[in-house]
Amino acid sequence: MTQLAVDDLTFEVRESSRRKTLEITVDRDGELVIAAPTGTDAQLLRDFVLEKRLWIYRKLVEKAERRRRLPRKEYVNGEGFLYLGRSYRLKRVANDTQDAPLKLAAGRFQLREDALPDAREHFVRWYSARASDWLTARVKEHARRMGVEPAGVVVQDLGYRWGSCGKGNRVYFHWKTILLPRHIAEYVVVHELVHLHEPHHTPAFWRRLERAMPDYQQRKGWLARQGIEVEGV
Repeated sequence: MTQLAVDDLTFEVRESSRRKTLEITVDRDGELVIAAPTGTDAQLLRDFVLEKRLWIYRKLVEKAERRRRLPRKEYVNGEGFLYLGRSYRLKRVANDTQDAPLKLAAGRFQLREDALPDAREHFVRWYSARASDWLTARVKEHARRMGVEPAGVVVQDLGYRWGSCGKGNRVYFHWKTILLPRHIAEYVVVHELVHLHEPHHTPAFWRRLERAMPDYQQRKGWLARQGIEVEGV
């Protein structure tokens, strides 16, 4: 069983032989997930959902509210911007001090004053370029280990998804993946590479992911709980 419907709630069921308890998480895009030991009875899952139903509704509301309340960047001196999980302060610099509109130097993002009107676009471009380099290297490394051959890596805006495995064996990643801590971004990479073996989130998919990354549940849980915090750029 890969899905479970309880009243107006639909869950993806992810079974693992290593898991001993039941756990419900609300993913970044509001997807509901139950992690369960392999072979858990469906009625036990339904009872668990009913027991946690108020908590689930509260989490769905909280996630929607947090997304609405995410502060917009103002691009002022001292404002923090994430890169591979670390926050770097912004320093606005005079137009004649650097060639690039935006760069990371001396532990700070440095933004030319004349680039301020298009600051977000410059950040997106900078992040996308770094994401392409970093993710391509990680994909190459993990693909060799996992025995898969992706046709290419594409970095773009994927909306609420961190990654996607497309036609022709290309793997796609949201440019915001480069904002995540390294070990979480690595999880996104491995997750998508597993899709080259298993297109859907079947039990076989999660078993294969667990073999490739035994602690994936901790990383996935972090992403579900805290991934939304990297939304604002």
